[in-house]
Amino acid sequence: MAKTFTRLGKQIAIAVKAGGPEPENNPTLRGVIATCKRENMPKDNIERAIKNAMGKDQSDYKGMTYEGYGPHGVAVFVDTLTDNTTRTVADVRSVFNKFGGNLGTTGSLAFLFDHKCVFTFKKKDGIDMEELILDLIDYNVEDEFDEDEEEGTITIYGDPKSYAAIQKHLEECGFEEVGGDFTYIPNDLKDVTAEQRETIDKMVERLEEFDDVQTVYTNMKPAEETEE
Repeated sequence: MAKTFTRLGKQIAIAVKAGGPEPENNPTLRGVIATCKRENMPKDNIERAIKNAMGKDQSDYKGMTYEGYGPHGVAVFVDTLTDNTTRTVADVRSVFNKFGGNLGTTGSLAFLFDHKCVFTFKKKDGIDMEELILDLIDYNVEDEFDEDEEEGTITIYGDPKSYAAIQKHLEECGFEEVGGDFTYIPNDLKDVTAEQRETIDKMVERLEEFDDVQTVYTNMKPAEETEE
């Protein structure tokens, strides 16, 4: 939980630096705050992160991605927010080396992943999802979506360049807690054995231990798909 809050705190800092501290005037910040609430981040923590982001001593975070091949030829994409790129690349490279992988140059594996913006929001009673998706296609949203019946939420995916337009439209349609983020989705999944999966999972866990690391993506086929 602490790791999640640290990650979200950095996202708040970047959003505030880019668009100001007022959520009503900063769509990116609104999206991050909604995600914070969904992750049960205390209100005091959110307000403190916003206040700290306006301070002169606030670290200047920048988004950096690192990519390469891990063990067994699995592509690994590491998304980070850092105030010290020298430290971060050294940390990431050390893990790649430890697991027999190879850290490549920026963009070298971009063709294996699709960059998407992703929004999760509360589902409204009686909503017709087909109509909603048809409406959202005009905003470069994909026609496939995920539904979490237990949480009562819908997750949609779209063109990162349309982030602000998608968010604005969802809010105008009355959807609540519209949490926005960006993600990388593998477009070519790789089969691995159970033993290979265990090694790759350990590598991912090791990378995720670093505070600078936001998310680690791989093109390893999910276990349930492999078992089928």
